[in-house]
Amino acid sequence: MTPVIRTIGLTKRFGPVSAVDDVNLEVHQGDVFGFLGPNGSGKTTTLRMVLGLVFATSGSIELLGASVPKHVNRVLPRVGALVEGPGFYPHLSARRNLALLDATGPGGARRSRQARIGEALERVGLARVARRPFKAFSTGMQQRLGLAAALLRPHDLLVLDEPTNGLDPRGMHDIRSLLGELSAEGTTIVLSSHLLGEVETICTRAAIVHRGRLLAQDRVERLLAPTGTVRITTDDPGAALRVLGESAGSHVLERERDCVTVRLNGTTPQELNRRLVVGGVAVGELVVERPKLEDVFLRLTERGGADVPR
Repeated sequence: MTPVIRTIGLTKRFGPVSAVDDVNLEVHQGDVFGFLGPNGSGKTTTLRMVLGLVFATSGSIELLGASVPKHVNRVLPRVGALVEGPGFYPHLSARRNLALLDATGPGGARRSRQARIGEALERVGLARVARRPFKAFSTGMQQRLGLAAALLRPHDLLVLDEPTNGLDPRGMHDIRSLLGELSAEGTTIVLSSHLLGEVETICTRAAIVHRGRLLAQDRVERLLAPTGTVRITTDDPGAALRVLGESAGSHVLERERDCVTVRLNGTTPQELNRRLVVGGVAVGELVVERPKLEDVFLRLTERGGADVPR
């Protein structure tokens, strides 16, 4: 299957500075793809090149099977995008701004315009304030309107750069729910963000960039694979230590009051739990430790990504 987005050796230099350095990115159909990195890591520049808004210094780009920038106009109508914040006329209402935007692009039938605008505003939670001028909107409301603009027509791909910027926790929850709905409807979504917890919650695949370099990309579940350690909670840690000391296949790392942390050396959590129960230890909880995306990110950026295949 042809990737929705594929870059090979993508590089962008501004004078002596490499904003994007030899990035090989691949987004599959149906992905909710998290594009992760701190501010200034090259995320937005990469997305702008993918959308044909900025020319690459070197490398190649395919978007929905078309070469970019050569054939970008052929596929852009199938792409909805919110990159570097929305741009609207300050004095016009939200509804009027969307009407003008819809009228400028191909495929926006006039007879269905108002219905489509109403549906987009409803989906992002702005239907009740659609007559307010854009300049009266908060940052979070402006982000919602930018997302509404990307939803005016059905798209195969949505590219969203920091779409929850300026939103309160309720607004972030609403946008996450909306992205889940769009994914279920068959839309591929690329979500650029520096909020690692947000990406961990909703994305199926992710890439991590730092200082313009791609450090890792994989399924989120693989990036968050178990660490090989378990935490055992018991009211008799002494007995747990005794059983574990007599058992092969595990190594005690730490004891804290009623918790014992163990590294698995060839055994499974299920087998470890069985040995404890057989040994008379009342196990309150046995938790397989998994890293958070923040932990993975910090490890990769500290090591420069040398231990992770691209």
